[in-house]
Amino acid sequence: MHRACSIVVDRSTYQYAPTPWERESWRDAALAWVADRLAERGLRMGGDLAVRLRPWSVLVRVPVEGRDVVWFKANPPASAFEGPLTAALARWVPGHVLEPLAVDAQRAWVLLPDGGELFRSVLSRAPVGPRAWEDLLRQYGSMQRAVSPHAREIERLGVPSARTPDLPAAFDNLLAQNTALRPEARARLERLLPRLADWSAELASAGIEDTLDHADLHDGQLFRPAPGRCTFFDWGDAAVSHPFCSLRIPVEKARARYGPQVLPRLLDAYLEPWTAPGRTAADLRRAAHLAWRLSALGRAAAWGRTFPDPSAPASGDEHSSESLLELLNEPPF
Repeated sequence: MHRACSIVVDRSTYQYAPTPWERESWRDAALAWVADRLAERGLRMGGDLAVRLRPWSVLVRVPVEGRDVVWFKANPPASAFEGPLTAALARWVPGHVLEPLAVDAQRAWVLLPDGGELFRSVLSRAPVGPRAWEDLLRQYGSMQRAVSPHAREIERLGVPSARTPDLPAAFDNLLAQNTALRPEARARLERLLPRLADWSAELASAGIEDTLDHADLHDGQLFRPAPGRCTFFDWGDAAVSHPFCSLRIPVEKARARYGPQVLPRLLDAYLEPWTAPGRTAADLRRAAHLAWRLSALGRAAAWGRTFPDPSAPASGDEHSSESLLELLNEPPF
């Protein structure tokens, strides 16, 4: 059936980025898999396909006869864990994430239901105050804490481990592998290593367990099905690390929209689920300060999770360099 459908392809600025979609045999197999998984539910593909190609994913919007669309996603090998992770999260924290309709872990394919309206779309069509961001941060922090006991299981699914005590070694590896850093920038980062080791040790001593870090939690990575409720998705950049490393990206997005005065409220909302006897607000804010800076390592590592490109083996190094250099910047609190 898919052969009779129109297919519209969006490559954005990545006109020449290699993806498996370029291979007809892969396309046919992927769309046949979607059709078969739908047929198992008594459903059929029912319209034109919209394909979004990026170096890190193939995403296909698939209309279904008589109901909402579904979404097919293919990940590169380095983030093949996304489908199994999403399925596991749907079991552990139902209602906080999308529940996959089907997962092919070997081929890194996942079929997802439609999650409704993106938070980004909500922001674009109507006035939304900082309270909505407080709600999402509070909910996300609660979800992270709820999955903390599953950290080892998450790693066994293939999610990269970036445990807090291991961040100095991860930093060394990222520096050694990066071919895009200019000599003066590399020297500045190398001089940072003793301080980075101290930050990691202090953060590890704060007594907050490593857990799932989304690593790219912005307004285009969550749905807002109802006021005060969010559904989180797109886990391809995730790692097991300090939970507070997730804080930086959503807070930066909200600060850019509302101004720096919202920062204390956003911090308080996110840190609220992490309160515990013997853990003061000052302790939590210090941990957030350290994790804000160290979160740059997770972003730098994630740029390596793209489809293989023999013509450009270090294609993500430029972006990774930019993330590493963020380590030099003081957090805003």
